[in-house]
Amino acid sequence: MTVFSTTQKKSLLTAIIAVVAFFYALRLFQMQVLEFEKFDAKSSSNSIKAIEQIPLRGVFYDRNMNLLVENTPAYTVRIFPSEYNTKANKFLEGVLGLDSGYIANQLYKNRIFSKFVPIKIQRGASFEAVGWIEENKENLPGVDYIIEMQRNYPSGVMGAHVFGYSKEISQKQLEQNSDGFYNPGDLIGYSGLERSYEEFIRGKKGFNYILVDSRRREIGKFKDGLRDVASIKGSDLVLGIDLNLQRVLEESMLGKVGAGVAIEPSTGEILALVSSPDFDLNQFSYVTSRDYLSDLLSDKRKPQFNRATSSKHPPGSTFKILCAIAGLESGVINENSTLFCGGGFTFGRFFKCHGAHGSINVVHAIEKSCNSFFYQLIFKIGLNRLADYAELFGLGKKTGVDIKEEVKGLIPRTSYYEKIYGKNWPQGILVSLGIGQGEIGATPLQLAHFTALVANNGKSFAPHFVRGFLDENKKLHSLKFREINTGVSQKTFDLVKEGMFLVVNGAGTATAIRMQEIKICGKTGTAQNPHGQDHAWFIGYAPADNPQIAVAVLVENVGFGGTHAAPIAKRMIETYLLKNKPELFKNKQDSLNPINKFRGFLEN
Repeated sequence: MTVFSTTQKKSLLTAIIAVVAFFYALRLFQMQVLEFEKFDAKSSSNSIKAIEQIPLRGVFYDRNMNLLVENTPAYTVRIFPSEYNTKANKFLEGVLGLDSGYIANQLYKNRIFSKFVPIKIQRGASFEAVGWIEENKENLPGVDYIIEMQRNYPSGVMGAHVFGYSKEISQKQLEQNSDGFYNPGDLIGYSGLERSYEEFIRGKKGFNYILVDSRRREIGKFKDGLRDVASIKGSDLVLGIDLNLQRVLEESMLGKVGAGVAIEPSTGEILALVSSPDFDLNQFSYVTSRDYLSDLLSDKRKPQFNRATSSKHPPGSTFKILCAIAGLESGVINENSTLFCGGGFTFGRFFKCHGAHGSINVVHAIEKSCNSFFYQLIFKIGLNRLADYAELFGLGKKTGVDIKEEVKGLIPRTSYYEKIYGKNWPQGILVSLGIGQGEIGATPLQLAHFTALVANNGKSFAPHFVRGFLDENKKLHSLKFREINTGVSQKTFDLVKEGMFLVVNGAGTATAIRMQEIKICGKTGTAQNPHGQDHAWFIGYAPADNPQIAVAVLVENVGFGGTHAAPIAKRMIETYLLKNKPELFKNKQDSLNPINKFRGFLEN
């Protein structure tokens, strides 16, 4: 055993102290010099509070710069988990009118996020509730309120299925938040344009940096606010919607189930779109009433369902226009070809026509809506060739409209029936398809787009709501959309347009909507409904010689298209052209002016 003298013990102790001191000095040097930025940042995070500044969402204007969607201020109450005392849950829930356990549930749901990220527990809080929080803030650590913006609709139109709405971001969306923009409780576009143009209209967040003491109480601005980052407002959108037309269409569809769409043929801009019944967007702008939501979800008519873009029905006789185009372009008929109508057509059994039209050509077959002509024509064209032409005009596929809520519809091919019946599927199916019945499914938007292409001789753009966005100087930057050219000959369009002209202005099925001032071209349709009354269709455009508007109207479970859908289309056309082409109505306006009537009396 080694025995150390007193001197040796002192020397050993000194050496140990020197080694320990050396390592302490080395660590201090590392912290103060080599890792200064790391520990400086950590120190700052304990004394600086970053307050997120939510940017204003971009607003929506119509084509004439009428404000459609704007922002208005509202209170939002938040809690910071790092400071909040859960003993306040009961009192806070009582003041805010929240269910018991709501705050605890929110804290649990957001436990995976930083405790310094605030949780928004109520949007649209009342002035009284905010006043109570302000009075008791010393006893409510970690509770504050901010002013955020909620959507408001000053124009008076609903536009529920066009504008859409925002809602609080979901857990799944947060997990997919690749750019890190969103935090728990943030709003994100959920439907309509609010959803599809979210990245345009959400803006950029800002931050204010506040000094806090050890108890997280605010004591001033960090560096006098010089490090603050201002939020940047989202881009304002200019839509192709015409406010007046949208309002009239909403009024016309009130109490009905169906949809109406209007498109500018040369541009593809959607002038109006209504799905009926609709719902009140004001109920979704911040806090949705439970009673309202319950009523909405239990309504069998499904008000939130966008019938204009997502409901597919047989197009009825409106489909005869497409069949005529396919027959003329494929060469199986021409302008002089006639087919015989003796009141129906026999193929295995007898299929009725509503008249006995004799030998009839394509123009008058459209005018008279002769079923027999189109029963025979589809056999000449063939199913797959018909489907090819349908797709040229946007049927059987998504139109590419700039909202997400769209289905592609159905234009069956031979493969469709082979999957159901095998190779030897019954050819009698073609008879119904020739007049737009059976398995064919089209949306009102698709038929409006189809009509716009016919009106503009096969050329247009993908249907769209948004013309462009405004920069900070209010300059419009137009957006580009897919250009469409069907390649169909002018002669074919001339023939089908002549037929559509006669539907309204000749001896056709829509003479009730004939107008002296404006020549409308159109086609009625009645879609068979095995579950009740038939669905009424009308497609059309005007003026005949220089189309400015193309429309499609669907009214469900009412009967004939000429009786129920065509009058709505007429009102749409008249409303839009009266404002945008008033010279067409000069004679009508003069006749309605009482001063002109009195002047005429004096002159006589």
